[in-house]
Amino acid sequence: MKTVREIGDSFDAIIKDRDIQKYTYTLSTSEKQELNLEDGTFKLMRTVFDQNGSVRVFRDGKTGSASGNDISEEGLNKLLTESIAAAESATEDPCHDIAPDQGKDVFRQGVDKPDIDRFIERVQELLDLMDKDYPKIKILGGVASIDRWNWFSRNSNGTEFEGIGGQYGFSLEISASEGDKTTGLDYVYFSTADLDKPFIEMADVKEHLQAVSDSIYPESVEGKFEGKVIMTPSCAENFLYMTIGNYISDRVIIDGTSQWLDKVGEKVADESLSVALRPFDERIVMGERGTQDGYRTEEVQVLEKGVLKTHLLSLYAANKTGRPVTKNTGHDLVVEPGDKSLEEMIASVDKGILMGGFSGGQPGTNGDFSGVAKNSFLIEKGKIRCALSETMVNGNLGDILNHICGISKEQCLSGSSVVPYIAVDGVIISGK
Repeated sequence: MKTVREIGDSFDAIIKDRDIQKYTYTLSTSEKQELNLEDGTFKLMRTVFDQNGSVRVFRDGKTGSASGNDISEEGLNKLLTESIAAAESATEDPCHDIAPDQGKDVFRQGVDKPDIDRFIERVQELLDLMDKDYPKIKILGGVASIDRWNWFSRNSNGTEFEGIGGQYGFSLEISASEGDKTTGLDYVYFSTADLDKPFIEMADVKEHLQAVSDSIYPESVEGKFEGKVIMTPSCAENFLYMTIGNYISDRVIIDGTSQWLDKVGEKVADESLSVALRPFDERIVMGERGTQDGYRTEEVQVLEKGVLKTHLLSLYAANKTGRPVTKNTGHDLVVEPGDKSLEEMIASVDKGILMGGFSGGQPGTNGDFSGVAKNSFLIEKGKIRCALSETMVNGNLGDILNHICGISKEQCLSGSSVVPYIAVDGVIISGK
């Protein structure tokens, strides 16, 4: 079987035969050894193989792209034909481009030689512990997998990157029940490159299990009040990505609707908040190595002590606006910890909620958001009083980042991000 590099060499020959002078493509193969979990037991073990290819061509100021999962010679010819047709029907726009020559490199990451026996032992260890210490928890579905990848990317400017890596991945869909009472759904996920720790100690697995176990008898908030919200790491990560999308991404900078359009170098959040994209952080398992535009990925400081350091712009958006390109696609989030424990943060709240998740629509152009607080708990006079149901939260992304009242020492290491608990003020909380 050909390697992706060898397939790339064949693809180059096909491209040259079609007289394409400017192009970029990525080819990948993957293998997933997967254990499916249901009702606390293994239901299926299988190995899944996959392959993908994507190509983008440029002709006369136009660009077209195509992707698919057939990277045979026939499949690659089809992808190229589709991308050429897309380019011919596209609108001319000289802002479309690819990165200049980034050199050649091979990136090796994560698990080199996975230990499947030890992995299964760790999974079973967690299942046994859940059965013993969290008997109310029901596993509705789950996947434990050993994932391995090999990808190869090349463009007509001379860049040539190859990635080889793997990871252990684990996810659960859970609820809890007692008698005829059942909670809503919650999700647990992490990835890791080693099996040194029991899975109960990974990411925020223990916190999710405990929260769901404690959510069987929820109560409703009466009326409406403005209070503090402590966001769990996964919830805080969601809000930070919403903020990135709403204030500093391609779309809002190109159309000029961003509230932070001309705020680079200015304070836009509380000085306690520092946010970066760090693909090379040792706590990130499979960090990005090459961007979609073909740049060699770099670490990016987004916020430093509340000051906006950059917008996150693709090469197209940079060319369109005349602003600097960001050599990072926007993954691998790392948020600096604070100086308070979660316990201290909870003790400081007179009335508010601990919010485990958020379900709502796209925030408005100005950052206004509205949705349902999921897997959440009412806090009164510094203590968690009860689980919540039917609770709405409303606020503004920019406002709450300027009203941060605590960031925890504890951080959740999911394998793809490093995020603490973040407490914010000025959120409208309402129930029945």
